[in-house]
Amino acid sequence: MKILNLYACLGGNRYKWDEVTDIEVTAVELDEELAKLYKERFPNDKVIVADAHEYLLEHYKEFDFIWSSPPCPTHSSFQHSMKNKRKMKYPDMKLYEEIILLDNFFNGKYCVENVIPFYKPLIPAKKRHRHLFWTNFNLPNDLTYRNPPNITRIDNELKSWIKFYNYDITKYKGKKDKRRLFRNMVDYEAGKTILETAVGITRKQNVKQKTIFDES
Repeated sequence: MKILNLYACLGGNRYKWDEVTDIEVTAVELDEELAKLYKERFPNDKVIVADAHEYLLEHYKEFDFIWSSPPCPTHSSFQHSMKNKRKMKYPDMKLYEEIILLDNFFNGKYCVENVIPFYKPLIPAKKRHRHLFWTNFNLPNDLTYRNPPNITRIDNELKSWIKFYNYDITKYKGKKDKRRLFRNMVDYEAGKTILETAVGITRKQNVKQKTIFDES
């Protein structure tokens, strides 16, 4: 299965995909330092340093499954809570551009993930845990999420995240907040469950099509 993993970061969602099926993953990440660390974690993946949004538009036809996690700050409830304290920004509509593109023109299975926004989503989504998912297949109600650290009740948040994801992010030398990188990651058990669901549906569809072909 050819998979495109957009805004790949450290590959939180991708961590257990190898347990699901044979995969060939192309990961796209703009931050060169994150891309380097991703490659260390997943040496068999093809890692491209590029604008994920543009890469999707140019290459979506080449894949069987696409996962996209566009930047979420302008959609988050935190953005709304700061409305009287900072200069506002327009919500980044790249999120909806990608959903519309994939839903209307992509022949494979896709999953677009983002935070629960401060407004009613412009396109209906599936709410699971603290995330929204836009997919062209049904998701299980239980994505086998593990309970993440309660960041309001711990003194050393970064250490708790490192233990939770079993990854030493102190190797990251880029400009992004290490804690925020962890907070924005999708738990790898959920990532595995979503891919398993997409693969299972695809296999059933292929069997059905083969049966129809054989009967004809």
